[in-house]
Amino acid sequence: MLIKHLSLANFRNYKTAEVAFQPGVNLLVGPNGQGKTNLVEAVRFLSTLSSHRVAGYQPLIKQNEDSALIRALASFDDREMLIELELNRESQNKARVNKSPSQKVRDILGYINSVTFAPEDLDIIKRDPSNRRAFIDELVVQVWPRFAGVYSDYERVLKQRNTLLKTARQTGAKGSALSTLDAWDESLINFGAEIVAARVDVIERLRPHLFAAYQKIAIANNEPKIIVKSSLLGAAIVSDDEDGAPLDAIETKDKLQIAELFKLKLEFVRSKELERGISLVGPHRDDLVLMLGELPAKGYASHGESWSYALALRLASIELLKAETRSGDPILILDDVFAELDAGRRSRLAELIANNEQVLITAAVGEDVPQELSAVIFEVRAGEISDGENNA
Repeated sequence: MLIKHLSLANFRNYKTAEVAFQPGVNLLVGPNGQGKTNLVEAVRFLSTLSSHRVAGYQPLIKQNEDSALIRALASFDDREMLIELELNRESQNKARVNKSPSQKVRDILGYINSVTFAPEDLDIIKRDPSNRRAFIDELVVQVWPRFAGVYSDYERVLKQRNTLLKTARQTGAKGSALSTLDAWDESLINFGAEIVAARVDVIERLRPHLFAAYQKIAIANNEPKIIVKSSLLGAAIVSDDEDGAPLDAIETKDKLQIAELFKLKLEFVRSKELERGISLVGPHRDDLVLMLGELPAKGYASHGESWSYALALRLASIELLKAETRSGDPILILDDVFAELDAGRRSRLAELIANNEQVLITAAVGEDVPQELSAVIFEVRAGEISDGENNA
């Protein structure tokens, strides 16, 4: 999988932009704040409908403009596809594949796969459960694009259910007045069980790739492991994104079994949900525990080990997508990461990515990227992009 040509209009700092990317390594170099990351962010957004820098899409539209356009000519196995995404401030976003309108914007998911590694990835290791949920959910959607709809349905049901719980708390509703809540419970269970099962399934598939990637990138011979902690199990009730939540591990990916666990836990917490006016159980409350050896990486891993773990998660994601999808190598995006790595990790990373079908790298200083990594170099300054030149 590779992007042959990227076109932007009113995207971030670009009025217009045209870039002819090449197979292999493409290096976007220039001072900070010139628009390098904006280019790779556009590629990532086409493949995931999310940014690694901001929530939502409104910040992607150029200031004082009503809409933005991302257009990419993608190629896989000698087959070309033109993917277009129109982002609008006031009206619905629109997508097209080979000039044909898509019924829903999320229908373009699966045409372009990408994996992004950026300094923000340290948050997966060091910060809140929401960062770890975002990592695994993005991977679920890239492996099975239909799950974009499942997540959307779950968020819709969760919002409606929270509104009902809040109203019930304010009005003191009881008995038959809460019958509507049962219907929302059923929907929450159906969509939530699918999400939990998919997370467990993907992590099971990811584990061997994670172990192999970490051994290649790190110096110490520690074993990385991922444990799914679920709010569906046990008696614990935690606040959203509470760190170190006392949740139990879940290993089953049987949706019927998960749904039954979900139902029982909702019954158990019903009175507390009515008291607090918010949904206390579900995949939105779950967490991934990233282990390094016998200890959790969060709080125990050194800075270097945290970098190695975060990078191993992304390298493992590449191998998983190669194995589970039909679009070949996902596009690998390395956004300003070489400057953060020591010489040893830089060299090992360069060796590991050299043979990927297409790699997009941003760097403020070209010298941060190992010289042995042959690349086509684009200079980016004040929103202007030079034609690519080979450094070989």
